[in-house]
Order: sequence, then structure tokens, then C-alpha cells
Amino acid sequence: MRIILPLALALVLASPAMAQFTPPPLSPMGQKIEAALQSEIRTPEERARDADRRPRQTLEFFGLEDDMRVVELLPAGGWYTKILGQVLADQGELHVAVFANRIPALKEQYPALAKVRIADSKAAFTPAPGRFGIFDLGEEVSLGVTDADLVLTFRNLHNLTAESRARLNKAVFEALKPGGIYGVVDHTRRHNDPDNPENWRRMDPVLVIQEMEAAGFQFAGFSDVHYRPDDELRFEVGRKSVTGNSDRFTLKFRKP
Repeated sequence: MRIILPLALALVLASPAMAQFTPPPLSPMGQKIEAALQSEIRTPEERARDADRRPRQTLEFFGLEDDMRVVELLPAGGWYTKILGQVLADQGELHVAVFANRIPALKEQYPALAKVRIADSKAAFTPAPGRFGIFDLGEEVSLGVTDADLVLTFRNLHNLTAESRARLNKAVFEALKPGGIYGVVDHTRRHNDPDNPENWRRMDPVLVIQEMEAAGFQFAGFSDVHYRPDDELRFEVGRKSVTGNSDRFTLKFRKP
């Protein structure tokens, strides 16, 4: 009895703490995203970034559902395209827009992405004079999609001039249906930090909110899924001490 009672008491006291470390069961949508993450079409290099990019948590925050019409902007090599394309293949639509020139080859290589649609979007995407790594989208920007439920862009806003961001945000607003969501992730810049060689690939989240509201969007929320307390917001995101560990804002906006 002397042994059993203390042991039982210890188990009772420990149970709340143990419950805190038990992850909640995944939703059906979360399970579908996880299945896409485990797909054989993803390379080991892509899988290695899951820990810091946290795609399931990110897409769940943006409200992804498998029957949505989704637009991914500036998809680059298709890191997110491989995930979204599989999740939306049966019931939804994935459109890739603006500088999606690498996606047709990806579709040919992986039959699982056959239903990904290359949007008839318009944007010039030329280097901005005198600004390394910054691009201009030209005077005419459109996504080539209408009535979208969700538009997403990941770590791209920092690459555009302020004028190009305004044109892109306007195009996104026009592409979304009322109530549609615009989700953005980018590397965080300290508020009001002036341009310097170390922060050119970072964005001030306060500025982003101001620009989105100027385009007609309503701020719909933020997530700390990409908060990194040890990123001092001082150094270039490509530095070895920062790569994969940069603080990134995750913001959601709604078209009224």
C-alpha cells in the first residue's frame, strides 16, 4: 500500500502534463496534406525543408480544403506545387500563375501533377534597374483566373518593387471571389528598418498589411507557425546562421 498510493498519486499528477505533449489527431484535411508530404514525387531535399517550412500547419491556417479553386503565385521550382497539386487533384483545382515557366516540365515528369493548370497570367517580370534581386512585373498584371477561393504566395513579395506588389495585389483581389483568402508568407524585416544589404530579402509585415488594405483586403489573421525567436532580423536570410531558421510572417487577408 505504501508503494501503490504514491505511485497512483504520481500518475494522476503527471497525466495533465502528459496530455499536453500528446499531439491532437489530424483532421481529414491534415491527413490528406500529410499523405502528399510523404509522396514519392517529393525529393529528399524537399522533404528536408518540411521541418522549417511546416507546410501542413501553414496550409491548415490558410484554410485549404480539397475542393477549392486555388492559385499559387510565383511557384518557382514547385516545392508547394507538389503538395497542393496532389491535395486538390480529385475535387479541386490548382492554378499556377506569374512566372510559372518551370511547372510544365514538372507536370510532364510527375503524372500525379497532371491536373495542375498553367494560368494564362500576364506579368513582365524584369529586373528592376539598379536593384539587385528585385523585379518589376510591368504595367499589366493579371492572374488569368476568376472566382478563386484561395491565392497563396510563399517568400515572394520581397522580390518585387512596391509598384509591382500593388499591381499584383490588385490582380489577386480581382481573381478572388468575395470571401476568398489571400495567404502570404515571407521573411520578416524589423518594422521601419531602412534598406540595407542585409535585409533586402525581408519584408516589414506592417507594410504588407498596409499594402493589402490599400488594395481592398481585410486583415483576417496571423499565425506564429514560422516564428523564430533566435532570428535577430539583422542578417541576410541566405547566411548559414539564418538559412532555414529565418523568422517569417504568416498573414491571411480576405476579400470582402
